[in-house]
Amino acid sequence: MSHNDFGGIQIPNFFGMLHNLEYLNLSFASFGGQIPPSLGNLSSLQYLDVAQFEEDIHVRDLHWLEGLSSLRHLNLGGVNLNATGERWIQAINKIPSLLELYLSGCQLAHLPLTLPFLNFSSLLTVDMSANNFNSTLPNWLYNLTKLQHLDLHLNAFNGVGLIHKQLGNLCNLQILDLSYNNFHGEIKYLLADFRGCWNTSLMWLQLSYNKFVGSLPNSLGELKNLQYLDVSNNNLTRSLPNSLATLRHLQHLDLSSNSFSGSIPESIGNLSSLRMLDLSDNIMNGTIPESFGQLLTLVEVRLNSPLDPVFPMDLDPTYNSWSGVFTEAHLINLTSLENIMLTIVSPSSLVFNVNNDWVPPFMLEEIHIENCLLSKFPAWLKSQSELTYVVLKNAGISDTIPEPWFSTQIKQLDLSNNKIKGRLPRTLASQNLSSIDLSSNLFDGPIPLWSTDAKVLYLQDNLFSGPIPENIGEHMPGLIELVISGNRLQGSIPSSLCKMKYLEILSLGSNRLSGELPDCWGQSQTFKVLDVANNSISGRVPRSLCFLRGLQFLLLSKNNFHGKIPTCSQNPSGLRSLDLAENRFSGKLPPSIAPNLKILRVGSNAITGKIPPELCIMKCVHILDLSNNNFSGVIPKCLNNLTMLVIGNTCPFSINPFSKFKQQANIMTKGTKLDYRGRTLEYVNNIDLSRNNLIGRIPEEITTIVALGILNLSMNHLSGSIPDTIGNMRWLESLDLSQNQLSGRIPASLSSLTSLSYLNLSYNNLTGKIPSGNQLETLNNPSIYEGNPLLCGFPLPKCPRDSTSTGSTSSDGVSSHKKNHDDNGNKDYDKMWLAVSIVTGFLVGFWGVCGSLALKKSWRHAFFGYVNQINEKILLWIELKVARYKRRHEEPNNLRY
Repeated sequence: MSHNDFGGIQIPNFFGMLHNLEYLNLSFASFGGQIPPSLGNLSSLQYLDVAQFEEDIHVRDLHWLEGLSSLRHLNLGGVNLNATGERWIQAINKIPSLLELYLSGCQLAHLPLTLPFLNFSSLLTVDMSANNFNSTLPNWLYNLTKLQHLDLHLNAFNGVGLIHKQLGNLCNLQILDLSYNNFHGEIKYLLADFRGCWNTSLMWLQLSYNKFVGSLPNSLGELKNLQYLDVSNNNLTRSLPNSLATLRHLQHLDLSSNSFSGSIPESIGNLSSLRMLDLSDNIMNGTIPESFGQLLTLVEVRLNSPLDPVFPMDLDPTYNSWSGVFTEAHLINLTSLENIMLTIVSPSSLVFNVNNDWVPPFMLEEIHIENCLLSKFPAWLKSQSELTYVVLKNAGISDTIPEPWFSTQIKQLDLSNNKIKGRLPRTLASQNLSSIDLSSNLFDGPIPLWSTDAKVLYLQDNLFSGPIPENIGEHMPGLIELVISGNRLQGSIPSSLCKMKYLEILSLGSNRLSGELPDCWGQSQTFKVLDVANNSISGRVPRSLCFLRGLQFLLLSKNNFHGKIPTCSQNPSGLRSLDLAENRFSGKLPPSIAPNLKILRVGSNAITGKIPPELCIMKCVHILDLSNNNFSGVIPKCLNNLTMLVIGNTCPFSINPFSKFKQQANIMTKGTKLDYRGRTLEYVNNIDLSRNNLIGRIPEEITTIVALGILNLSMNHLSGSIPDTIGNMRWLESLDLSQNQLSGRIPASLSSLTSLSYLNLSYNNLTGKIPSGNQLETLNNPSIYEGNPLLCGFPLPKCPRDSTSTGSTSSDGVSSHKKNHDDNGNKDYDKMWLAVSIVTGFLVGFWGVCGSLALKKSWRHAFFGYVNQINEKILLWIELKVARYKRRHEEPNNLRY
């Protein structure tokens, strides 16, 4: 009755009345509720399978299993046994006939490490995977000497587990799966335990996603029957052992995501049965041996470095770095090859050199070549009619796309980061394409109007020109991401884009678009990114944007938008980045602009009024740019409520991390504007209130924003002194307070800003000596302090009281004459205090003793009595020494006579 749909009803009780029943299979039949204990009446039952993984089916007690004295096969997979505690093993241990036990996904957490007796010693299969065990492995497990299949994956087993000689008891083991646990220790000890079996039958060894360390031992070669070996995602090191090549039956070899080093051994070609080879995400190097071409049965090969969409690969060179030349000799005999992935970190260190007229003996389904040098399109790919996945990324291709070229079966195409030129075809050969990435090339001409159900289209950073096709939304209605920024597109934005009901990311930035933004955005719940920055779009911000509840990025900077910033009653509370900089917005900044913003940029507009204190509730903001406007009033004291800038918390975006959309922003830092893009923008912590009409003092509370990296308050009307606690801002790299009306001394704590690399205090009313020491010694440009006529000291002219006209100036700005004078004065001062200390000590010591003896008669008698005793003892000791000396010299003289 398996694989039916009984709608979650309970297993009927009448099954327990079928006393002669030997086989009962109710698996995947959508039964629910509690398994009836009446099943325990089936004393003749040999096979029971009630596995259910979609319904809520459970058991409170398994005592009814004791009645199944003939049971050989038991499968309770997916049945909730959590309520049974440790009693489940006691009930099963009373079935001596049991050969196969399947308890996968039963929410078990209790596993006794010992049993008083072992009654199910005939077990051949034990599957306790996907439970909640978090102990070491039980001792009774090693007494199951007939065991052939042991599956414990997806638990939390810990310790060294099976890494001891008792593993040698399981000589009949054929399948061992310990993956996705917390086992640790040297892997060589585990593998060495099989040496106790004179003829090990192990065929399947799965140890991935643990914490094993060390290297693969040469004893691995003794597992002669091994067909499947997976030790991926551990902490294994060193080079591959030569004994690996003796595993002639090995079909699957996965060593990925470790720290294996060295090169691929030449003997790899001896693995004549190998079908899958994965060496990705290690730190291997060298050339790929030609013996690779002897793997006649190879179907899939992965030699890639990690492809991380969040952190670029070139941030860490400790990945596979293949070199040399890869030719058809490596491929000519691989008649079964279907998938090949070959990527490296350092571009062009591996040259993929295959003759254009070569016809491969295989039929590929997937090919991924990245950072290898191809130069031209691989013409031999034309014969690969079964291709569904093609990535030729950053491969140095400076060619045009041959037509026709693409397989009609292709689903994903990535030719990004090359120098491919020419125009794209008007139609697509494949109607199955779901992802197209042609970004960062030299394609020109108009954007093609393809009729496709593609989900992703990346055409950014090319030379496309002309208008965006007016009916693009009708021809590509299924698009989720459309990124065509960084081209030369002109004209207006077509309203048909609003018809893409699945659209999440629309990036049209850095083009030459004009006209107004269409007011047709409706109430899409999926729309997350609208980027039209750096164009010539004018008009007002359409109110329909307020209805985009899922909007996270609204990027309108560097355009000609005007009017007031709209206050949306349907405020998109999920908005994370709002960039309206460099437009012509006017009016006041809405106080409830968006509470969850990470980036707020409204600089270079004509916004007036006070800075609303409601901005202080933005706990996630790390870039706040209000510069170059007409803000007035004082700086809000509550800025220290910007949590992310105070304690450095992260508020992650929920945008797809695999997306190639990258926000770009122009940030004023260290006196110049720098472009930040993508992930690097998330590490910028900036407050820029410069070029406004702000008055009053710099609030001391701002110095508690310790995670701030850039602070720019220049070109305002700020007065008062610089807060003494400014030294608390330990991560500050750029500080600009220039062109204000600040007065008083520069705080000495400024020298404790060890990260400071840019400082501008010019054109204020600061006075006194410039502090010295630490980081300030490196900031030696006098322009930092110019326009403050009452400032002195390095790097400005020396202060009058610190020098004379004849003294030469030392490197720290203090005259040598002054230093010599101070040194001599200090020496005389020290001598005077030394004399005073000696005299004072003598007087205190002398009168402390003699004065007390003179005043206290009993003390005086006791003291001099004690001195007399000591004097007598000393005289006696001297007399004894003299007598002994005389005796020694008199005895030799008496012996002579």
